[in-house]
Amino acid sequence: MESEPQFHVVLHQPEIPQNTGNIGRTCVAARAKLWLVRPLGFRLDDHHVKRAGLDYWQHLQWEAPAHWEELRSRLTTNRMWFFSKRATRCYTQADFQWGDALVFGSETSGLPSQILDETPEYALRIPTQPEVRSLNLSCSVAIGLFEAIRQAELKNS
Repeated sequence: MESEPQFHVVLHQPEIPQNTGNIGRTCVAARAKLWLVRPLGFRLDDHHVKRAGLDYWQHLQWEAPAHWEELRSRLTTNRMWFFSKRATRCYTQADFQWGDALVFGSETSGLPSQILDETPEYALRIPTQPEVRSLNLSCSVAIGLFEAIRQAELKNS
């Protein structure tokens, strides 16, 4: 029997299987459900995904909706936070709650503008120095997810 996830991590059209495998492992550690919005840049049975997830992949709660609209119809959370380098609000200023979804774009192009423009008040950025174009996707997910857990745990203490 699967337990209810603490959070949902959404990868919109991820391209690199190793990142997805590492994110899957992070989701297992954090009891988060992973959503992989198609099209993907790899096959889900790709040995790189499983290799990066090591023996944790079997414990991962995950789904792979065919497109963004299908995700929206199947994801049962009320709140979605959108991580983007184009956002102005720092991720530490968000008010995360148990059950929220954290949404990340593909490694090469990030989230599409039409998704970010839906609810700009939920767009978040992870600050970096200008010399760095972006962080690795698996690092960004870990930063956002564990900040969300930290905040939610503080509210329950």
